Amino acid sequence: MKIDPEKFRVAAGEEVRLDEWPTRVEAFYKSRKHYRKKLEEHIEQLSAQQELLYADGRHALLLVLQGMDAAGKDGTIRHIMSGVNPQGCEVFSFKQPGPEELAHDFLWRTTRRLPERGRIGIFNRSHYEEVLIVRVHPELLDAQRLPAAVLTSPDLWQGRYQSIVAWEDHLHRNGTRIVKVFLHLSKAEQRNRFLRRIEDPKKNWKFNAADIRERKFWNQYQEAYQNCLSATSTRTAPWHVVPADDKHNARLIVSRIVIETLRGLELKYPLSGQAQRRQLAELRKALKS
Repeated sequence: MKIDPEKFRVAAGEEVRLDEWPTRVEAFYKSRKHYRKKLEEHIEQLSAQQELLYADGRHALLLVLQGMDAAGKDGTIRHIMSGVNPQGCEVFSFKQPGPEELAHDFLWRTTRRLPERGRIGIFNRSHYEEVLIVRVHPELLDAQRLPAAVLTSPDLWQGRYQSIVAWEDHLHRNGTRIVKVFLHLSKAEQRNRFLRRIEDPKKNWKFNAADIRERKFWNQYQEAYQNCLSATSTRTAPWHVVPADDKHNARLIVSRIVIETLRGLELKYPLSGQAQRRQLAELRKALKS
């Protein structure tokens, strides 16, 4: 069965209700062996597109991954990017901002980590934390030293959505293609993954008691994500809601979305001019002699 990225894309202006988006769909693989084969095919295609992206040198690609704790962000990155040249890809994980970051506007720290032309950048969490975790825990705004008029404004969150959309539109106009993925995990599956992390000694290091505390805010996070996806999915930088209860399926879907985005750029190897071809012919002749 062919993966159609359009089925997971949030249309610009669409009002998102996450309870209407599935956390599990029919598998795009028949067995574990078939999954590995399909993933390897995707990795090969992605590697070829990344090489073209670098050679073409006119575009960059930014993959933004968001999701609840245990949604599979780390595993998705590790598996689908395993065949990409490390020199052509950078991954950044954005945790709680430090003093220097808090002294700047909320887009500053992600702007500093944008990929160069010819490269793929991956944000494991991103600037969207500023309208997600900060919205669920507005007390975090106190550390940002914002003007009082901003903090008390009823349009605070709408203003941040507008800033994000304008910033992403600017990046698109200048050659950066943005792929935004929300890994849509069910509350029941999150519970199962937390339990596996506790019960398996090899996975204990992944478990954080803070994740359990945040689970209490599940409904608030779902509302924050709905508002965010509705307000910031645009024609040039759309969100994709990817069912994440099946990790294998999610990896196949995300990799296909990235591959199709790169193919849409119609990348090409630079053509040699006549002067360069003459020079190469002379160099070839010299090497052979």
